[in-house]
Amino acid sequence: MKVVRSTNAPYRLAVTIALFISGLAFVNAQTGEAIKSEPQKPAVASQPPIYWQVKAFRPQASLMNIKAIDKKGDMHDVKAIQSSDDTSILDVKALVNGEQLPIKLIVKKDDRYYPVKAIDNDGYLINIKAVTENGDILDVKGVSRSGNIVHLRAIDKHLVAYTIIAVSPEGKVNDIKGIKMLDTEVETVINGVQVFAHVKSLAQQ
Repeated sequence: MKVVRSTNAPYRLAVTIALFISGLAFVNAQTGEAIKSEPQKPAVASQPPIYWQVKAFRPQASLMNIKAIDKKGDMHDVKAIQSSDDTSILDVKALVNGEQLPIKLIVKKDDRYYPVKAIDNDGYLINIKAVTENGDILDVKGVSRSGNIVHLRAIDKHLVAYTIIAVSPEGKVNDIKGIKMLDTEVETVINGVQVFAHVKSLAQQ
């Protein structure tokens, strides 16, 4: 008996391939339509930073500027930096040569109070001071602690203490405080410097 080979086999193969390709095209078309039909979310523009002035304050006294003073004696701005609508807690930085340097309470050695310093990328400490209208310079220290909050004060030669605050461009006022997150003396180490507490701008209670 002769075996008759179907001459329709190549035809069926061609039809199968054509249907497969058509199916892919249909799926791709449907996917494309789905993508096109999705609403495009507008790009969210990041809010430019808002800089709050950092001052030393005492009733019946003039506000004093808080400055970072480097080893050359040059003064640099200290700002609380707002990057969103939430102003309950803001970073406090020293603006030095185009960089925003962290300001921290440093682990004290023989000091009575905790020093407040900016830390540069090489671990060099930059003094944080209050400056009067007459150019007098006052130390800024962490003087006492309530729980995880460290109270900062500028202290003059008569041991008169001034509260440290941040003032927004609209006149809103936050307190500048040290914040402890850990129970240990050393909170963290930044560029080789042992840090006792972070310095933040906090909404007044």
